[in-house]
Amino acid sequence: MTLRAYLSLMTAATLICWLAFVFIIFMVNPEVTNWIGFLLFYLSLFMALVGTGAVAGFLVRFVGLKRKLAFHSVREAFRQSFLFSFLVVAVLILLSQNLFGWLNLLLLIIGLSVLEFFLVGYSRPNYVSRVPDGEER
Repeated sequence: MTLRAYLSLMTAATLICWLAFVFIIFMVNPEVTNWIGFLLFYLSLFMALVGTGAVAGFLVRFVGLKRKLAFHSVREAFRQSFLFSFLVVAVLILLSQNLFGWLNLLLLIIGLSVLEFFLVGYSRPNYVSRVPDGEER
């Protein structure tokens, strides 16, 4: 997939997600809906935030930094957008259940940070150095 196709597809999908989110806001009454209405609300918000963050994060990395390949910028932007969107939706869910507190927020941020560090460390390629006779070190 080319970069132009990715950006076009991601932008179109993000716009559809934002339209779905706005539609759900106006059509679903939170006082009488069941869990499906809340699931649609949080899911559409999550998908819209992921798309917006992925496109914006890629553009900032690619236009502003220009140090990495486009594939690496896309992957990093999507991963960080996913984690940030999860944080936002998790905080909203905690607020809706009256469970939000600074300790919960701190634990959530620490957990997502540890996950990000693990994913960054895991995504680095492992280069095998070879000695002249062909044995691996």
